[in-house]
Amino acid sequence: MSALPIIVGFGGINSSGRSSAHHGYCRTVFSALDESEQRRTLASLRQLMVPGEEDDTTMSDEQILAHTLVRRIEHQHFPVDAVSWNKKLPLTPQGDLQFTVSVRNMPAVLPPGWRVEPIDKKTVLVTVTAAVEMLVRDYRKVPVQAAGQLPMGFEPGKLYQSRNHPRGLQMTVFAASDALGSLGIDWSELQQQVPADQISVYAGSAMGQLDGNGYGGLLNSRALGKRVTSKQCALGFAEMPADFVNAYVLGSMGTTGTSMGACASFLYNLRHGIDDIRSGRTRIAVIGNSEAPINADIMEGYSAMGALATDEALLALDAAKALADPDYRRACRPFAENCGFTIAESAQFIILMDDALVMETGATIFAAAGDVFINADGNKKSISAPGVGNYITVAKAVASAKSVVGAESISQRSYVHAHGTSTPKNRTTESHILNETAKAFAIDRWPVAAVKCYLGHSIGCAAGDQIASALGVWQHGIIPGIATIESVADDVHQDHLNISPEHKSVGCQAMDVAFVNAKGFGGNNATGYLLAPHVVEKMLSKKYGAEAMTAYRAKNIAVAAKAAAYDEATLQGQTSPQYWFDHQVRGDEHISLSDTEIRIEGYDASISLEMTNPYAEMCD
Repeated sequence: MSALPIIVGFGGINSSGRSSAHHGYCRTVFSALDESEQRRTLASLRQLMVPGEEDDTTMSDEQILAHTLVRRIEHQHFPVDAVSWNKKLPLTPQGDLQFTVSVRNMPAVLPPGWRVEPIDKKTVLVTVTAAVEMLVRDYRKVPVQAAGQLPMGFEPGKLYQSRNHPRGLQMTVFAASDALGSLGIDWSELQQQVPADQISVYAGSAMGQLDGNGYGGLLNSRALGKRVTSKQCALGFAEMPADFVNAYVLGSMGTTGTSMGACASFLYNLRHGIDDIRSGRTRIAVIGNSEAPINADIMEGYSAMGALATDEALLALDAAKALADPDYRRACRPFAENCGFTIAESAQFIILMDDALVMETGATIFAAAGDVFINADGNKKSISAPGVGNYITVAKAVASAKSVVGAESISQRSYVHAHGTSTPKNRTTESHILNETAKAFAIDRWPVAAVKCYLGHSIGCAAGDQIASALGVWQHGIIPGIATIESVADDVHQDHLNISPEHKSVGCQAMDVAFVNAKGFGGNNATGYLLAPHVVEKMLSKKYGAEAMTAYRAKNIAVAAKAAAYDEATLQGQTSPQYWFDHQVRGDEHISLSDTEIRIEGYDASISLEMTNPYAEMCD
């Protein structure tokens, strides 16, 4: 019997706030919460937005809400009305053109037509007699000014010794630490219980770290007349979020890496974790992605593709309202009349355990990761255009979930977190895929959520945002509506779908399955599904029996209490990210090796070297 991969912890940070304890989810369904939950959501956001200040009540509730979710880009990223550019300036001298310059700023190779005369030891006079092309600093207003940004003023790098880390890695440290806090079990205890090679970490970034502390600085340094630093190349690698989690958060020596599938990357990593746990290679899998693409250069690239919602296009959508400024809050409008996606930053992590370890430790059951299916599009005309692969992934995910929970659960008690990017092509193609799948599996009005309408599109982390939202539905019983739309577009296929701007209150146990769909550039399609906590408990009861479940619930009381204490401490500003630099570093002197096991000083559980021949039937 395969082990069941169960989500026992989750955390992160995006434009809705902190993910653990469902705070970020609650921001997206804020209007549907009761007053006490609203106060708690505001308290969580206030602590993020004004960390370390004695008087944290100066920001009003309205200001807190206004400076979260999708909104106009704030100056902590870049000044959208005056982004720096280098403008080409061809010069043709009318007579001699002269200027003085310091010797150390002179080019190593003189351009044609330059004559240089020393003035003193530090300065020279340059006379230009021929045409020359120069670059001068210029400033432009960018055409796209909306993004899903972290709550205003929140800077994860200020919470620990970030040492010039790129923003995506700062977010990684915060998000992974948040997931550990939600676990309710000391990581050091688990490290003693589980052999080091049975913990895996799959995390990365679809685009790598592209700001000035990563590849952005590496590639721009010569053009800007700066030096490359020793860190920019190393910290820019796309798998660096996993490396940081291993080295500075967990101290993990197990399997590691990342799979990149553009906007489906989180699900690619999740499939690795599921496979590891199912096969028995791993007992714990930490899955995550971090993306920090709110950068003028990155957004220029997507704008050149025509992929982003520009201010001009947003105003055209609302032409009947004669708005003076774009409605930035409603920049992302999945399945409605729309004009492009809205870029966003996010870091999300989940922790998986096999079912036996869950029973042993009393870890909280947030959901089970049923499976993930990945398929390419085949032959394509355009590398960025959607194709047929997503039909395969969605249908296989639904068929797989049906084999687990039955046809009635699928038709009556399931829903979809759509990719829902807010592009005209996505609204028609994804809606057709979902509608045809619903028709094939006798689903009448399949509820469809599209949380990018609140959060924006965080590229490789997008499915992590969707999963965090799905976990919130099982805690609060509200499927988020697509609140940024007024009506569904005429070309959307919805005969068997329920696409609504209104939040849908269904109850915490109404949904047995949540499907998570992701579509990425290049034909990277992935669809996964999660099994509800109440479904998982039924499965565990059948496998282990009532007495074992009673014992599990008794253990879980302490675990849940510790997770609640972590959450309360964060609300009081009493926590910081877990970051261990140069901490208990292991070397040759800490290893004991025999032909049957490896023992590492400080770890109770050894790593077994007693291997089973997987090809025994083929060998003598």
